[in-house]
Parts: sequence; C-alpha cells; structure tokens
Amino acid sequence: MASRRRFIRNSIVAGAAVTAGIPAFAGLRQDKYISNRPPAKQRKFQSRAVEETIKEVKSYLGDTELAWLFENCFPNTLDTTVNFSEKEGRPDTFVITGDIHAMWLRDSTAQVWPYISLTASDGKLKDLIAGVINRQVKCIHIDPYANAFNDGPGQSEWMSDLTEMKPELHERKWEIDSLCYPVRLAHGYWKATGDTSVFDASWTEAMRVVIRTFREQQRKDGPGPYKFQRVTGWQTDTVAGAGYGNPIVPVGLIVSIFRPSDDATTWPFLIPSNYFAARSLRQIAEIADTVLKDESLGSDAIKLADEVDAALAKYARATHPQHGEIIPYETDGYYNYNFMDDANVPSLLSMPYLGTIDRNDPLYLRTRSFVLSKSNPYYFSGIMGHGVGSPHTGINRIWPIAITVKALTANNDYDVVASLKMLKSTHAGTGFMHESFMKDDPTQFTRKWFAWANTLFGELVLDTYRTRPGLLKEV
Repeated sequence: MASRRRFIRNSIVAGAAVTAGIPAFAGLRQDKYISNRPPAKQRKFQSRAVEETIKEVKSYLGDTELAWLFENCFPNTLDTTVNFSEKEGRPDTFVITGDIHAMWLRDSTAQVWPYISLTASDGKLKDLIAGVINRQVKCIHIDPYANAFNDGPGQSEWMSDLTEMKPELHERKWEIDSLCYPVRLAHGYWKATGDTSVFDASWTEAMRVVIRTFREQQRKDGPGPYKFQRVTGWQTDTVAGAGYGNPIVPVGLIVSIFRPSDDATTWPFLIPSNYFAARSLRQIAEIADTVLKDESLGSDAIKLADEVDAALAKYARATHPQHGEIIPYETDGYYNYNFMDDANVPSLLSMPYLGTIDRNDPLYLRTRSFVLSKSNPYYFSGIMGHGVGSPHTGINRIWPIAITVKALTANNDYDVVASLKMLKSTHAGTGFMHESFMKDDPTQFTRKWFAWANTLFGELVLDTYRTRPGLLKEV
C-alpha cells in the first residue's frame, strides 16, 4: 500500500504551460468542459439531493469553468471513495482518502461534512453519514491513538513502526484532531437530522475513551502509554525524545505528537488542535446532557474542556514583533513558541470554520494577518498563486485546502472572490483540486485524487451560493 509520503511527487499535465502568468488551458472553449465524473454505473454512491444541488448551482453559475469544477469536485467523495453497507443491522461506511486506500478519522469526516445539510431531504445520504459515524466509533475502540485504519484486519507497510501496531491499523500517529473530527461529525449530523440512533452504548463508551485519551495526553502523571518512532529518512515522520516528543510542562493542554498533516510536532502542545478538543468536549457534553441524560459523561467532558480553555487563555498567546499578540501554532509550557501555520485543518487559519473562535475576534484577525503574510514561513507567493503550504509538501507549494479555508473564514467579499479565482486558475486543467501546487506552476502538483480538497471546494461554492450568491458572478 502506497504511503502518503509517496504521493508527494509531481504529476505533470501534458501540454500545460505558463505564459505571462496565465496557464495555457485558461482559454479552453466551453465545449471542452465535459464532466470528469465516473459514469453513473461506476459511482460508489448516488444521492438524489447531491445531484439536485449540482443542477441548481450549475444553473446559477455564469462561469462555465467554475460550474464544471463544482460538478466534478462536489460529489467526488461519493463518486469515488465511499463503501456503504449494513453490518449487524446498522449502516456502515468505510471512506478512503482517494489515492490512498485507508480511512483517516480526520479525512473521512471532512470528506462527508459538506453533505450534512442535504441529509434532511435524502434518506440514503443520511444513512451513509450515519455509517461513517458508526465506523469511526469502531475505529476508536480498536485504538484511540491511531489516525488511519484498514477496512478490517489487513496489511500495512507501517507494521514495522516502533509503536503498538495492530492488523486493523494503517498508521498509528497520535493526532488530537483524529478524536475531534468524529465528535464534530456526530454532533453536526444530529443537529441536521434530529436522529439520535447513532448515540448508542458503543458511541457513549467511545466518548469515554476520547476523554480518557485526552487526559492521558495532558501527561500530568508521566508520558502516558503512547510513543512512536519510525525508521525513515523523513525527519518529520519520526518522533524525538525516544518516541514521546520534546519535553513539556503539564499545564493542562493536551499533547499532540503529530499535526493533522501527519508530520511530527516541534512543540507538543498543538494550539489549533487544543482549541478543537475543547470545542469537541463541549459537544460531547451537549449530547450527553440532551440526548443520553448521562450526567457523568457530560460532567467529565465539561470539566476537561474548562481545563483546556483555561490553559489556552494562559499559554496560547504570544507577542509577535510585527503582528502583536497572536495565537502561536505550537508551544510546550516552557514559553517556547512556534510561529507558523500549516495548511492542514485544524490550522490557525481554519479556527472559525471549526467553530473554535469568532472570525471577527481581534485576536483571530491579528493571527490571520500573521498567517497570510511572509512572517509565516509556510506562506508562499508566486506568479500563479499565494497561500499557506505545509512542511509535508515542502517549500513553495501552496495548498488549495488553505485557499478554500481562507474564503470560508473570510469576513469580507474580496477574500472569497479572490480565492475562488485562484482555485479556478490553478487546477492545471484537470477539473479537480490537489494536495498542493507550485506557486509559479500549477501543473507541478501533488496528489491527483484527493477527495477532501475536492469536496471542500464544493462546500465553498455551495456556501457562497447560499449566503452571498452575487459573488459567484464575479469569479
């Protein structure tokens, strides 16, 4: 099975060129914009509500290329990555990332999230997402420290990693967000559908496992049970400190050994993920109190959320010489800070999208200004685009996910229109989004098939259509 790292290679689109900052494919005739979706019979899942939404939005869009991109990208998760069935009388959905045949707890949530608003009118789609929730619960019970899973016991190229691997695991990198995303999905699904059937005894126990794991990684009583090392030439694929990470002071924050990029953290308190954890814990409490009537679970979740929030207020602030008081990306309790941002979500830029801070909060606006500037070492600007990248893909590569998130968190029309224009001009004629592209040449991109980036782009177009439709006429 190919690893994520192996997909950090260039996929060249023949015939594409850059001339005076305009790609050669930008002038394609309208009759060239033929759907890149698989034939209907070959699609993994078909949703009436999604198809109707595609038709509705396309009929409004004046720009043929933008309409083409939306048609290709929005249903990409359903078309190509989901395997839906029933197991033990309950929906079950395994979701691959695209070109990697494994299910990440993070990616699987992000891939189906844009469809939640359509579940009220489509029972099949509702069952599909319920199936994702049920499968994620099973994964948490297998191992709460794992980030990616096989579809049952199988082989993984990472079985030799120096950690407690199991046949069901694709990879075992501890990332806080891996446990936050399933909570976000279950809570969002409940709010959209009113369906409480997913909150069974197994889900409830999984939430207790989530809380227990978060507490273990506060490391108040030592390093905890998790450690990870890998024999590799990639520095960020293994972990310092004999697999436990660099030292921390146990101040109430939660250690994340890896970032949502699957790269190792520098300072183990990953701040955007701690904000996400506090938010997720409050969502657990809301479900426990409202649906489950489980006072113990709700109380445990709130107590830990309050503890994390208090630590964030004290330790997740730092003064930058150019931008003033902002939120740093990482810290350690020793008042060391990592001033950067990464394209992968949760990121500093994405915090309003995840509901962890208000987009108009002055602290966020200062942080956003830092993230979208040369002060951020992973902000790149070239003749074809500008935006946040990641150490995961190296220098000068911009992530479409970050461009999309910039628009989804914007408090002004300009950022939305500019982001959509940039995404439209950097897909290298493929009709899909990618993991990253070179700032001066979008034909140099990584990952031809990355469903999260595709579906998130669709979410942006749909959100803009619903909230500020006139902006789509400016793209």
